[in-house]
Amino acid sequence: MARITLGNVGEIMQRRFVKALFVEFICTYLFVFAAVGSAMANEKLNGNSLVGLLYQAVAQALVVSGIVSAGLHISGGHINPAVTLSLAVGGHCTIIRSSLYWLDQLTASTLACYSLNYMTGGLAVPVHQLASGVGYTQGLLMESVLTFSLLFTVYGTMVDPKSGAAIGLGPVLVGLVVGANTLAGGAFTGASMNPARSFGPAFVSGDWTDHWVYWVGPLFGGGLSGYIYENFFMVTPPAPNQPVFLAEDYEDY
Repeated sequence: MARITLGNVGEIMQRRFVKALFVEFICTYLFVFAAVGSAMANEKLNGNSLVGLLYQAVAQALVVSGIVSAGLHISGGHINPAVTLSLAVGGHCTIIRSSLYWLDQLTASTLACYSLNYMTGGLAVPVHQLASGVGYTQGLLMESVLTFSLLFTVYGTMVDPKSGAAIGLGPVLVGLVVGANTLAGGAFTGASMNPARSFGPAFVSGDWTDHWVYWVGPLFGGGLSGYIYENFFMVTPPAPNQPVFLAEDYEDY
C-alpha cells in the first residue's frame, strides 16, 4: 500500500529543498505564461475555432515537455497541484513539501498572469469556465478523467521504476497527453487539468465563475490515478533518488 508521509520541519531548511522550491516556482511561471499567453494570442487573433484549439494544444504540449524536462531532476517539475497531490498519495512527496509546492505553484501562476496582463498592454486574461450546456457534474467528470489520464502517464513513464527507457521520454509523453486532452476537452471545460493554471487567471481577472470545478475535478482525478497506479500496478517499491523525490530521500548535498 502507498504510504503518505508527513515529513518534518527539518527538510524545509535543507538546501536541496530550497532549490526545489525555487525551480518549481520558475517552471510553473514559465508554463502558465506560455499556456495562458497562447490562449490570449488566440483570442487576439479572433480564434476560438478548431484551429485555435489546436494552436493552444500544441503550445501546451510543447511547454509541458520542455519545462518538465528542465525541472525534473531538481524539483520533479510538478507545475501542477494535482500532480503534487497524486505523488503525495503515492508516498513520493511529503505533506510538508506538497503544501509548499502548492503555495509556490499558485503564486507563480498569479505572477505569470499579472505579467501577461502588463506585457500585452492590459489585455484581459481568459479564465476557465464551463461551456454552455455543460453542467457541474459533467464538468467535474471531464476534468477528473483528463487529469486521471495525465497522472496515469506520469506514473507509467516517470515514477514506476519498471518504466525503463520511457523515463527519459516521460516529459515528452506527458506533454503529448496534455496536448491530446486539450483537444478532447478544451471546447467543454477548457481542459485545465491543473488548479494552478486556472487559479492565476481567476485571481487576476477577479472572475471565479465555476472555479471550484477546476480544483475538485483535477484533484480527485489525479489523486485517484496515483492511488490506483501505486497500489495495483507498482509491484516493486520505487528506487531511491527518482526525480520525483521520494519521501525518505532528503539528504542535503
